[in-house]
Amino acid sequence: MGGFSAGAERHVFSFAGVATAVLDDRGTVVRWSSAAAELLGRTAEEVCGRPLRELLARDCPDTEDDGFPADGTALLRHSCGDAVAVSFRVLSTEPAAESLVLLAPTRRVSHWEADANVLRALLSQDRLGIGMHDTDLTVMWTNITADMFGGSALPRGSRLTDVPALKDAKDAETELRQVLETGEPLVGKTLHMRAPDDPDRYLVLSLCAFRVEDAEGTPIGVVTMFADTPEQQRVRRRLDVLHAAADRIGASLDVRRTVRDLMDVLVPALGDVGWADLAEAVLNTDEPAKPAAGGGDLHLCRVTVTPDEGTAALFRPGEAIPRLPYSPELGDIQRGRPVVLDPDTVADVLGDPSLVHRFVPEDGRSGLWAPLFARGLVLGSVTVWRTGEREPFEPEDAELLGEIASRAALSVDNARRYTRERRTALTLQRRLLPPATTEGPAAETAGIYLPAGGGADISGDWYDVIPLPSFRVALVAGDVVGHGLDASAAMSGLRTAVRTLADLELDPSELLTHLDDLVRRLGQDTEWGKPAGATCLYAVYDPIARRCVIAGAGHPPPVEVRPDGTTRMLRFSPGPPLGVGGMPFETVTADVEPGSVLALYTDGLLDRYGGDLDAGLRWLTHRLATSCRPGQSLVEASRLLQADLGQTPPRDDIALLLARARAIPEDAMASWEFGADDSVVADARQAVRHQLVEWGLDDLVFTTELIVSELVTNAVRYAGAPVGLRLVRDDVLVCEVTDPSNTQPRLRRAGWSDEGGRGLFLVAQLSTRWGSRYGRNGKTIWSEQRLVPQEVDFEALM
Repeated sequence: MGGFSAGAERHVFSFAGVATAVLDDRGTVVRWSSAAAELLGRTAEEVCGRPLRELLARDCPDTEDDGFPADGTALLRHSCGDAVAVSFRVLSTEPAAESLVLLAPTRRVSHWEADANVLRALLSQDRLGIGMHDTDLTVMWTNITADMFGGSALPRGSRLTDVPALKDAKDAETELRQVLETGEPLVGKTLHMRAPDDPDRYLVLSLCAFRVEDAEGTPIGVVTMFADTPEQQRVRRRLDVLHAAADRIGASLDVRRTVRDLMDVLVPALGDVGWADLAEAVLNTDEPAKPAAGGGDLHLCRVTVTPDEGTAALFRPGEAIPRLPYSPELGDIQRGRPVVLDPDTVADVLGDPSLVHRFVPEDGRSGLWAPLFARGLVLGSVTVWRTGEREPFEPEDAELLGEIASRAALSVDNARRYTRERRTALTLQRRLLPPATTEGPAAETAGIYLPAGGGADISGDWYDVIPLPSFRVALVAGDVVGHGLDASAAMSGLRTAVRTLADLELDPSELLTHLDDLVRRLGQDTEWGKPAGATCLYAVYDPIARRCVIAGAGHPPPVEVRPDGTTRMLRFSPGPPLGVGGMPFETVTADVEPGSVLALYTDGLLDRYGGDLDAGLRWLTHRLATSCRPGQSLVEASRLLQADLGQTPPRDDIALLLARARAIPEDAMASWEFGADDSVVADARQAVRHQLVEWGLDDLVFTTELIVSELVTNAVRYAGAPVGLRLVRDDVLVCEVTDPSNTQPRLRRAGWSDEGGRGLFLVAQLSTRWGSRYGRNGKTIWSEQRLVPQEVDFEALM
């Protein structure tokens, strides 16, 4: 298998390079090969019949009289007169009267011997495997045995892909074929061979290969050399652990999950048993206090132990780590330095041999203790032990663990900060939302809010239920663009603004117009000058008219589930999201059957089909139809919907508001219409008196007559006909007077000598609350009174 060269010629070791001669018993040449003729420049006719001794150079030492010795070197005369150094060997033949002489240039023989010595030295190495493969990559010859690398043998007639333990066999054969095709040698390719004693551990081999050719330069195979380098394996294991740490640690924003990922990287790659402890403050998302110099209490709590089997004697997850006596090792940990441990060192540090079994695993031989150190604070610690006969840790292992622990500490600190901000934002978000369930004359409501998971920040999703005068209710759902505390704060501002504007009893489209202007002005005040942006749906349900007026700003439409189980989308022409401006908002009016359920939601509820909102709407409509059945509480319906969402946290926040519409009975309402004449005031008082007596509200007759008298009088004097009067009874008594004027009523306190100006002041004092709202053709002034009247000091009103 060794390659040889002579001058410009290319030969492998073969008999073509050997000259031969046959001598008789007197040493006379009887046969002379063409190779011998080429070697000395003498033909067979010139040499045969002459003693071989005559071809010796004159300065050649004397030989024995009976011919050449059995082997050695000599100088022969070339036909040109030059001396040719040859190595020879004399072989006896049958019959014994003749002998065969083998001749070759001494220089070439020296090359052969050197090549043979090199090959012999290579083959004698127990950590260097050599194989000869033919053009099909089948092994023709090899010295690789099963004991060489502690793995599998490479027998003759096999291929690399026939070795099950060789992980990279296919890739290696692909590169060997390239060596065959191109002639370019392969140097230092890394192969992994599974260790026989541990299927999860691999030996690292280095592969070199070169092409072998025949005398004509035709490829006849490939020679492979496998080397096992322990130092390279140690470097490779270190890099593998570092790569695994970079890949796995920090993928989660949960502190407990982060340290579990850390231990999965370290065990069994670095040690056999390990655990991680975190400061109690970190587990509570707070920042740990900086330890005092020489302090021995790190306030740690065990988080995880790996593996769980056979470690019952150690501190278990959830247990607090007791105060430790001060020691140099503890001081190193407090300063952020890893330390190497052994059982005796642990016993000395503890000062109590009875506690060693809680800090050292069974059969523990060598340990590493490293702090989770970030920003000058000890967030926790990680400990790894090797057991049994495994080699003890070295200082470079401590450096490796210290580097990994430093990276993990930053991930733990980031997760702690994220969790704290998320918890703060979520608490703020939940406290800003209304109660989950409400009961009112207009509707029964139930709402759910689900924060996003998977590392997503809290968004500005919200819903609201706003009681309005005359038993109406406003239903709101919105979603602020952005995440985190800024989004929650913006949501709080918008919710407050919606409630303030709702008190003005504006039309939904007009309310959104004011809200859009507010968002644009707020956006101009931000640091970057960009509008915050939000979507919003605002609906007002009137239980008297049994009608819902809806307007939206870039928000998905509500879904109605009727009592018979049918569903419909209350579609409308949506305006642009809040903060865009320049486009009007339109309203849609829908008749709502009592008992129907209106569902208002944010787009996170539809994000189930990779952004396909139509598919999300179909799913939502179907689930609402099956969940919101008559007689079933909305709380239970919302739980069913939440269960359908699964255990996986949503990718975006979800806010859902369910409202079951109610209606004011016909017999709880009474209405009249009057002309613009002062005489109608008495008629209005009489109509109110009779109706209240009929309802059994005799105690409210006097105060209600006063309220109606003042409101109708003002309408007749300042607004004109027609004047409408309506009484509605439920949990309160509502009195409404409608006139065609859009003049804003003003409340003032009249002087003691004034003859008028006390009307609205009187109404305000006799009512629990009062106000006015405007329609397309005038305004309505309303007042509310408790069904059980409160005492009124009429002297104080004068």
